[in-house]
Amino acid sequence: MSFSQFTQHDYEVIAREYADLKESARKRCADEDELEIVQKAFDFANEAHKNVRRRSGEPYILHPIAVAKIVVGDIGLGYKSISAALLHDVVEDTDYTVEDIRNLFGDKIASLVEGLTKIKTVLDNEDKNRQNSVYSESLQAENFKRILLTLNDDVRVVLIKLADRLHNCRTIEYMPEYKRDKILSETMFIFIPLAHRLGLYEVKSEMENIWLKYKEPDAFNSITQRINRDINDKEKEINDFVEPIRDALNESGFDFTIARRVKSPYSIWHKMQTKNLTFEQIYDLYAIRIIFTPSNKSGESERDQCYHVFSIVTGIYRYKPERVRDWVKHPKSNGYEALHCTLMSQTGIWIELQIRTKRMDDIAEKGIAAHWAYKKDGYLAENDSEMDKWLAKVKEILVNPDVNALELLDIIHNDLTTTEITVFTPKGEQKSVQKGSTVLDFAYQIHTAIGNGAIAAKVNMKLVPLSHILKSGDQVEIITAEGEHPKREWLQFLKTRHARNMVMDYFKGERKDTVIFGEKTLEEQLQTLGYKKSNEIIIQLINTYHLKNAEELYFRIGMGIIKLNELSKILSLVDGKTSRSWSFPWFRKDREKQAKESFVINGNDSDGRKYIIATCCNPIPGDPVIGFLAPDGSVTVHKKTCSVAESIASKHGDWVVVPQWEVPAEEKSFPVRLMIKGLDRIGLLNEISRYISLVMGVNMRAVYLGTDEGIFEGYIDLYVHDKDALERMIRKLNSIEGIQSVIRTEI
Repeated sequence: MSFSQFTQHDYEVIAREYADLKESARKRCADEDELEIVQKAFDFANEAHKNVRRRSGEPYILHPIAVAKIVVGDIGLGYKSISAALLHDVVEDTDYTVEDIRNLFGDKIASLVEGLTKIKTVLDNEDKNRQNSVYSESLQAENFKRILLTLNDDVRVVLIKLADRLHNCRTIEYMPEYKRDKILSETMFIFIPLAHRLGLYEVKSEMENIWLKYKEPDAFNSITQRINRDINDKEKEINDFVEPIRDALNESGFDFTIARRVKSPYSIWHKMQTKNLTFEQIYDLYAIRIIFTPSNKSGESERDQCYHVFSIVTGIYRYKPERVRDWVKHPKSNGYEALHCTLMSQTGIWIELQIRTKRMDDIAEKGIAAHWAYKKDGYLAENDSEMDKWLAKVKEILVNPDVNALELLDIIHNDLTTTEITVFTPKGEQKSVQKGSTVLDFAYQIHTAIGNGAIAAKVNMKLVPLSHILKSGDQVEIITAEGEHPKREWLQFLKTRHARNMVMDYFKGERKDTVIFGEKTLEEQLQTLGYKKSNEIIIQLINTYHLKNAEELYFRIGMGIIKLNELSKILSLVDGKTSRSWSFPWFRKDREKQAKESFVINGNDSDGRKYIIATCCNPIPGDPVIGFLAPDGSVTVHKKTCSVAESIASKHGDWVVVPQWEVPAEEKSFPVRLMIKGLDRIGLLNEISRYISLVMGVNMRAVYLGTDEGIFEGYIDLYVHDKDALERMIRKLNSIEGIQSVIRTEI
């Protein structure tokens, strides 16, 4: 922030932006009294932030106004939240106190501002208060814990914080790169999944696109350009596709609107990365959304009217049965309801169709705020308790004294990003379970006593063991027996945290014996690898597994939760045989200064600094990269989009540095993997290998190509000097007859 007198132009911009906000707020305010409170909040904040500017040079008050716009426009909150958004930085950045806010605006607005201030205080002081103890926790993780703890008090604090984060992402270009990487990493790790879980799809999608724009700018620009070209080319086709649907629905008497949606750049990029697809292979690029107001005259329920629309549309176009998604009958855990299907147009392109009522659309766009608004108005959907169940589960985790902040962050991240499937009880009752859950996980979800006494199960009337993995649609019957009790070996296959905790609780009475057994097991493993137990090794293991102390480490080893199958790798981190561990928070006092430096990655270590290329993502020269500075001065280099790097930066943003590539092409090569698909023919493999080896002069590490009925698919591992050389090779390979796609993928 900086200070300088506002100009006439500044005052005009402020007035214009606030006028836009006031117009939006008017629609959410029940009367003039509520609107007057919003006006009062603006006047107060405007005076408090007078002559203060952001990094961009614009008046600071434009930030609270923008956050308030998101709060009302994208999330749909009311006057108290709008006022709190306008006031959210006043206590932190000026001499005013929460008591001043309470005296002027009442308890509720003051408590919202106080919650937001506490979050911001932790975040801003993150680098100032780090202790030099190996047991100190990440203050970034503590910050997220504090954000989530506000769910216990008022979820509106989290929603306003999401709006604040979205606007910070919109203006992130004014941040230095190291801070930009930190903010974007924590945004992807926790804020984007949180927005998704709370049903804020527009907020989530915009943050994802901003993340991609700065993490992979070349990919973002390329995909955006191709989307725009594709839309222009296919606009008439989509118009022709929509027209018969519009006519049929009008003829059937529906009150509806039809909206169009193009898959976002991030969604396309993510699908290309996770499924190894090219842009041309993304067939659900377009979506048509039918939003209708249910009719009371027809006598059909809201759900039945959705199916009626579906029957009309599928009477016009052919659809893919395997692509039908019925979230009307089985809503998502975040409350999302809609009926999705994929239709074939007259010109041969696949178009996704989404069918929603007006209520469903409000919940899809505004998330939890709309969900609670309809609930308050007495509209109770059949499955509207899913959101409340999730919030209750999060609150249960948050108040658990045995969970430290780092562990909590991982638990919440995993919970937010976990996909759920639907299974059924023998009586046909529907249950949502975590994807990958076993029969025993399901048993514990029903009741602890059923889990403890389980001996087997029937899935779709067939006998299966307790370790059997469930699939969506399975009907599950748990078989129990009297006198049975949990087994330690269950921890080897249980997937859900709840089930694992229930088994661990059962064995807590035997904790002392388990701890002794675990310590002995660790000592034996260390001796096998040629090590003696030491404080340094124990500290490394405690930090690696985010535990509180050695006793908890031994207990988890004794229970079989920690299997020690990566012990040799962890030990090599301790004695410096490979990269330095990132679990130790003993960092130099000048880390803030070092974070602002740009480290040059060179091939000959001429600056005396050790550069470690992370094997989790194998970046090559030309890739956008992020670095983490170790206590010994070494820098570990990851791709900016690497999930491991995202996790580290989201917890320890003060470790982030800005590495720049400067690797002499003739001195160093880097491993990459290319996935290749196409039509098989005689001599194809020879042609591929000849081009790679002879023309490009590149060494191949491994080749695997399998054929099936004239189609080949496989991969080639090779060494390249930089990204430009790799892209030239991909273009040439794509031009070889028979090859349909060549995609870089993870090794």
